[in-house]
Amino acid sequence: MMKIAINSLLVLLVATAAAWAIDEEAPATGTQLTLDDMRTFTDVFNQIRNNFVEETDDRELLNAAIRGMLSELDPHSSYMEAEEFRKMDNDSQGRYSGIGVELALRDRQMQVVFVIQDGPADQAGIVTGDVITAIDGADLRGSDQQLAINALRGEVGSEVEVTVQHVNGEVSTYTVTRGFVEVNSVFSRPVDRDYGYFQITHFTRKSAEELAEQIEYMQDNRKQPLKGIVLDLRGNPGGVLQPAIDIADGFLENGLIVEMHGRADYQAQHSAHAGSWLTGIPMVVLVDGRSASASEVLAGALQDHGRALIVGKKTFGKGSVQSVLNLRNGSGMRLTTSRYYTPSGRSIQAEGIQPDIEIPSVQAIEAQDSPRRKADLDRHLDGESNPDSEAFESAVSPFDDYAMYQALILLKGAAALSPSN
Repeated sequence: MMKIAINSLLVLLVATAAAWAIDEEAPATGTQLTLDDMRTFTDVFNQIRNNFVEETDDRELLNAAIRGMLSELDPHSSYMEAEEFRKMDNDSQGRYSGIGVELALRDRQMQVVFVIQDGPADQAGIVTGDVITAIDGADLRGSDQQLAINALRGEVGSEVEVTVQHVNGEVSTYTVTRGFVEVNSVFSRPVDRDYGYFQITHFTRKSAEELAEQIEYMQDNRKQPLKGIVLDLRGNPGGVLQPAIDIADGFLENGLIVEMHGRADYQAQHSAHAGSWLTGIPMVVLVDGRSASASEVLAGALQDHGRALIVGKKTFGKGSVQSVLNLRNGSGMRLTTSRYYTPSGRSIQAEGIQPDIEIPSVQAIEAQDSPRRKADLDRHLDGESNPDSEAFESAVSPFDDYAMYQALILLKGAAALSPSN
């Protein structure tokens, strides 16, 4: 039955090529396909099917042909079979199907370091500190961490058997029903009393909503307004574009956010609307070489409008737009359809965003015989406190996060120079 279906498909491909060859309204291309071109494709397909050293699966062979066709276009166009396409869709919604645990490989053991409250694992009885020793009877000793994570994920409603060793040495086996697990993309905390830190790890459809909620929460739980904020996009590979546009809109009063140019006359623009978050409050955006795609769109818009100071290292330079297209058999494809341009017309592709202030990675090395400070000497005189210098003290150590330390210094300098002070 499978071979009949594949043969029918090949006949259809040849017939399509023949139709294109005589259709005067066929889409114009650099080189029009001919009937012989499609016959060459079917010849190759049949040669592989009949003569390759190992037997091949017709469907896998066809999928490989599709993947090859897309991968030859550029590094970002790709074909996704049905299961992979569903996973991508879940990721874009900020969720995945699994049991709700975070694993870490410690001493060659797969240890549970976090359990999502009320998730499937939590409801089954798995707790932080447990070591997962087997999944569906397969021993995990010496296994790769990603393989273990993949084994725990699966279709919503499906079951997985998880064997764990508790801290007290007892071993239990749980049958856990997989479900959707929500994954946050925005994390925040107050820094040095008067400043807010907001990190976006990747862009999901919920990222703009998450950020707005956390900004509101931080403002509502303070006696004094924030004096400045740090938006951390380091290591953010991008994701869903629209939330990045919405976040730029949140920080801007008006003006162009991003422009996209594709083939022929295709062009799309997104502009900011009146009303913004944290108006007038100084802002620093941290970026690095792993900040890509939607991260670069956001950073570029805030930089071009002078809304934020971009600090760190030059970004990755992924300025192409991928459209996600559904295919009839449940699979999907990413297809590069246009390029991003910042409000000033800069192309991000292969160029990236150049920070306003470039800060290299710094590794602190403290030698054992390093010179002692005055404060280390016996019977040293105490210094008098200086209120102006105290304003620039920080709980963030330059040895732990040098870029973040410098970002806070910049924000405090802006606050000190503010007319309201």
